[in-house]
Amino acid sequence: QVQLVESGGGLVQPGGSLRLSCAVSESIFSIVPMAWYRQAPGKERELVARISRGGTTTNYADSVKGRFTISRDNAKNTLYLEMNSLKPEDTAVYYCNNYIGNWSWGQGTQVTVSS
Repeated sequence: QVQLVESGGGLVQPGGSLRLSCAVSESIFSIVPMAWYRQAPGKERELVARISRGGTTTNYADSVKGRFTISRDNAKNTLYLEMNSLKPEDTAVYYCNNYIGNWSWGQGTQVTVSS
């Protein structure tokens, strides 16, 4: 069973930056399109960004376009999310998963944007 371990979250002021990482336990990572999701309090989980298995194609939710960058290192089985110009509305628990979201979810990493 694939295990997902997210890290890199924290408390940051508006306008700040964070870099999230997701370690994937299986080498299947390198052949699967991946994605970052987030869930804010009282809201459903939403897709934030997707990346093709080779890393050449990316897609973003309109709310983060131009501020977030998804990337991957297939040699390290690791997915990244670079987040810049953070806003209070970016506050959420961030999760990684495949682009369908059908692997067991990890614990996620909390991102709080507040002054």
